[in-house]
Amino acid sequence: MMRFFRVFLFLLLTAPFQIGAAPAADSTSPPVPLLWKASNGARAVYLLGSFHMLKPDDYPLADAVDAAFDDSGTVLFELPPEDLDPSALAVAMYGEALYGADESLRDDVSPQLWQRLRTHVSSNRSSFPLPVLERFKPWMVAMMINIDEIQRRGMASERGLDNYFINEAKAAGKTVGGLETMREQIDVLARMTKAEQRQMLSEALDVADGSDEVEHLHDLWRRGEADALWSEMSESMRRDYPDLYQRINVDRNRAWLPQIEHRLREGENNTLVVVGAMHLVGEDGLVTMLRGRGYLVGRICSECGRGD
Repeated sequence: MMRFFRVFLFLLLTAPFQIGAAPAADSTSPPVPLLWKASNGARAVYLLGSFHMLKPDDYPLADAVDAAFDDSGTVLFELPPEDLDPSALAVAMYGEALYGADESLRDDVSPQLWQRLRTHVSSNRSSFPLPVLERFKPWMVAMMINIDEIQRRGMASERGLDNYFINEAKAAGKTVGGLETMREQIDVLARMTKAEQRQMLSEALDVADGSDEVEHLHDLWRRGEADALWSEMSESMRRDYPDLYQRINVDRNRAWLPQIEHRLREGENNTLVVVGAMHLVGEDGLVTMLRGRGYLVGRICSECGRGD
């Protein structure tokens, strides 16, 4: 179970994120949406679970997703669109990820892990030469490797659900915003312990060595398997890495909850919230948190055969 890779894939938008054209509509079978509606009288907030890097044939989306977007005057993302400028994001990340003049990755990881990275680079699977990677801390190198591998499998951030709705919202003249800042999200990574960072790098190299984890998680997302995403990803991470799980999932959900409640109580219009799928599912997800506050929350999923 590559839990740190799953964290990257589902939660983090801290790779350079390009705002491009909307994806082509190639698929004849839209993904089953991870979509819920929270209600408070006449006000509604739609919660949509995102996969941050997608393929062209993941579009078009289900009619229910388009309807939720049409019914919303505001669209909120993990980060506000203005924080996703690639150059500004890179500067902020590199400021946290670069070693000082007398430090290097080689001195910060085991000889075995360093040799694995050297082998990875020498196999021409890295977009970055070893002297460049050596200047960055393990969490950043892991992200570079993960992005390379995901793109090699035909996925890209410019096709991600977040990017798609940023473009759609701007074209429709809807209000857009974010639930946290770029600095807050980068801090989640930068605050990882050295042991966590080394594990993240090791698992990134596992993926590069041929794991099918990317395809498996993407398939679960496409099929709308909320229970499987919880049991295979969140529960295992909560058990094995409780402190990191608390910081990266629970604490952030709790910080976002008042903002979503504000939209339900005082919002001028309905709101679509697009966040990583892990933030919605299971016992610690926003869906459960909102239900615990007394709101009516139901899944919108005609393909599921039932609500939940």
